[in-house]
Amino acid sequence: MSQGYYVSRTVAVSAAVVAVVAAITIFALSVAYSKHKCTAGGGGGDGGGDGGTLVGPTPAPEAREPWDRYRLPDTLYPVHYNVTLWPRLTKNEHGLYVFTGHSTVDFKCEKETDLILIHSSKLNLTKSNGHHATLTGLGRARAPSIKTTWLQEKTEYLVVQLSGKLVPGHSYQLHTKFQGELADDLEGFYRSEYTEKGVKKIVATTQMQATYARKAFPCFDEPAMKAVFHITLIHPPGTIALANSRDAEILHTSLDETDVLVTRFEPTKRMSTYILAFIVSDFGSIQKDETDSTTLVRIWARKTALESGHGDYALNVTLRVLEFFERYYNTSYPLTKSDQVALPDFNAGAMENWGLITYRETSLLYDPKTSSNGNKERVLTVIAHELAHMWFGNLVTLRWWNDLWLNEGFASYVEYLGADHAEPSWHIKDMIVQGDVQRAFAADSLVSSHPLTRSENEVSKPEEISQMFDTISYSKGAAVLRMLSEFLSEPVFVKGLSSYLHQFAFGNTVYSDLWDHLQDAAQSTGLHVNLPYSVHDIMNRWILQMGFPLVTIDTTTGTISQKHFLLDPDAVVDRPSIYNYQWIVPIKWMKNGVHQDQHWLIEKTAVFAPMRASGSQWILANLNVSGYYRVNYDQQNWERLFAQLSSDHQVIPIINRAQIIDDAFSLVKARILNTTVALQTTKYLVQEREYMPWEAASRSLNYFFQMFDRTEVYGPMLTYLRRLVQPLYDHFQSDQPLSHTMAYTKGIAVSLACKTGVPGCKQQVLDQFRQWMREPHNNRIDPNLKWVVYCHAIAAGAEAEWNFGWEMLQNVTMASEAARLRSALGCTKLPWLLNRYLEYSLDPSKIRKQDAASTIGYVASNVVGQSFAWDFFRSKWDYLFKEFGGGSFVFPSLITSVTRRFSTEFELQQLLDFQRDHPDLGSGKVALDQAIEKTRANIKWMAENKKAVLDWFNSQSAS
Repeated sequence: MSQGYYVSRTVAVSAAVVAVVAAITIFALSVAYSKHKCTAGGGGGDGGGDGGTLVGPTPAPEAREPWDRYRLPDTLYPVHYNVTLWPRLTKNEHGLYVFTGHSTVDFKCEKETDLILIHSSKLNLTKSNGHHATLTGLGRARAPSIKTTWLQEKTEYLVVQLSGKLVPGHSYQLHTKFQGELADDLEGFYRSEYTEKGVKKIVATTQMQATYARKAFPCFDEPAMKAVFHITLIHPPGTIALANSRDAEILHTSLDETDVLVTRFEPTKRMSTYILAFIVSDFGSIQKDETDSTTLVRIWARKTALESGHGDYALNVTLRVLEFFERYYNTSYPLTKSDQVALPDFNAGAMENWGLITYRETSLLYDPKTSSNGNKERVLTVIAHELAHMWFGNLVTLRWWNDLWLNEGFASYVEYLGADHAEPSWHIKDMIVQGDVQRAFAADSLVSSHPLTRSENEVSKPEEISQMFDTISYSKGAAVLRMLSEFLSEPVFVKGLSSYLHQFAFGNTVYSDLWDHLQDAAQSTGLHVNLPYSVHDIMNRWILQMGFPLVTIDTTTGTISQKHFLLDPDAVVDRPSIYNYQWIVPIKWMKNGVHQDQHWLIEKTAVFAPMRASGSQWILANLNVSGYYRVNYDQQNWERLFAQLSSDHQVIPIINRAQIIDDAFSLVKARILNTTVALQTTKYLVQEREYMPWEAASRSLNYFFQMFDRTEVYGPMLTYLRRLVQPLYDHFQSDQPLSHTMAYTKGIAVSLACKTGVPGCKQQVLDQFRQWMREPHNNRIDPNLKWVVYCHAIAAGAEAEWNFGWEMLQNVTMASEAARLRSALGCTKLPWLLNRYLEYSLDPSKIRKQDAASTIGYVASNVVGQSFAWDFFRSKWDYLFKEFGGGSFVFPSLITSVTRRFSTEFELQQLLDFQRDHPDLGSGKVALDQAIEKTRANIKWMAENKKAVLDWFNSQSAS
């Protein structure tokens, strides 16, 4: 699954920059689920410890009765399902949209039992002979009679108690008949609505990940419970029905005196419930007529969107990305078709349902006339992410959600490879550094972080599973797998991966299975002789303990050391680790611009003589940020790096120029490096034109904006930044053609220029916006600058500009344009408009439910609106919790966005009071813990650094 707003992961330039200079949140719709003993397997050796036993918190006492436990017992295993569903696309006599259905599941008994537990949530089950289900034996099996049945609401089970025992090795069939609500809750079998040519349309669609298949029909709803599914959908004439496999038969008939179509689909492959999908809609489709592929590839969306060509780009890149992954995995695409569907209402960025991928419209539809480079890149990378899952995640699946990173971290890494193949001129592989690596650093530097693989007792309830869909699983997972591929080499990595996929096809695995195959690949190629320890021993340190190391290099002595990096160095780490927060670190480095042989740091401290430097020599470690660690140097080496940047910055690779800035500012936030050292990294930017360093600077300075835009530091800071950005802004005043990333740099230049008061900038964007107001049907604003122009014009304007933006939002048909307008409306400086906008956010007739959390976040990222958003969030918490459900993905991002600026004791106390008053925060618990931790760190940092920062900016203005 690609993340949505709540776990956003940037692919478009506006993601980091808007948050920095336009006072709105990171905009990316991206980005947002087995049992196994948590041991690594693998060899020993001095660095190997005991092979990798995972240490976690003390487990809660186990429930006495099986139906009070959240995990299924190991007594039964499904073989195949027959499911028939009939969604009603009009309201019933009670004013509700509903669906009816019946299903059978054939299962095999593994261990003797007189109890059947099968997941069922929010379904009204029809009783037969006084029971919610009927049981029959298959083959020679005789089914015992049912003693009693009931629905266990807390653990979401249909409980079937039998009068006798089920026999191991025998097979049985359970039949149920049910009705459910086709609600707008974006979970399970739900409805999406849109208006096309003045007519309201209803779509019946699904989102099963992670624990919502049980809302569509009773099922064994765990990823290891794979089965074959036979799906039949009943739907109105004039609509189409889609499922994971191709349709086998469509009948026109009458049921209950209603004219209907009955679409029966071919049996699926053996698969997990969470990647099951089915859709009934009025959508149209496009497909390639001329292709050598045996795979049917189609894009489905609103008919008007397809008629306007908005699905063409997705169709073209899908074919290229599929071809790439078939070669990369050395495995043919496992299915005969690949449908991709753009949904008007969808909670995530996209979902990797096998053969029927669902997307937010912003993640699949692209209009070359109105969409930006960022929108186009977003479509490409999300498609690549979801197609990567067709093999890694769907064909081979995690056993339990504590290993979610195996799915999402891998897809988040290889999406860059697939996208790079489709658009090689974009150099998109480098984007992983700011898109995932630096994002992971920010989350993983907190004591409230967690290991990539957690113990199973930490991940059992639905809300605990939802919490796993976070930055750690996606972005850290991508970062450590990229590091692994770098030190193994890509050919060895791919060789091991292919072997892994072939062995476990249509099955389930744990992370150590992947290590086994990568180790075998290393040994078969002879690479293992270059590794200090086995793949198990190296990688277990990166996935079985949270956090990452800060590598400190003293170039005067050649001493290298490592230490667990924490945002608050005074914070107490209460999660034990058998590795004592020590890593085996691959260090790629250069000396005075010359690449050196890779070095491995194994001990806490070691001396490596080649890293001594003298005179004008400088050392740069973590080349291309291939390793998952930050770097600090002695003061002399920092100054030599600054001198090199000032004299000829191009000697240092672009990625590492961005790394120097990002590392330095992060070390400042952690109170390790003097603030003025980090600020010095920005001085060379007057010469810089590349996107990545400017993006790193704007993201890093965002912290300064958040901490100081309510203090006396703000004015001198703007004066310095205005002088810094003026040359970049002037550089882009001509209309020369721009590369993919240079268009992003121009966006940064214009936005930062307007923010800091570069003469003429605000008036220029206001003029462009007002020209659009005069000609609403002729928007001539550069698509790559719309996010800048909309936000700054609405911020500089009055009610008329806001009202025009709102009117355009109501009438827009392109989802990416709607997202820009929603974001920009949060930029106004008028408090009453911000409060009105907050009220709109919870009115589905004004703001789609999927966009409620991000809309509140846009207001919260505005310095004027932050306190309003925080008060609104607290006053509406009970409603939000009831409306979205405790396990919802929206809460982590919502809590993060409304608390981002907190840096005072008063704000900390408000957080603690909220935590005390709301003991059940569902999936938002960890986010609130993180908000408290970050607020405490901000308070300390402000106390220690405010005066020094003010003095430095004043000194730069005077020079």
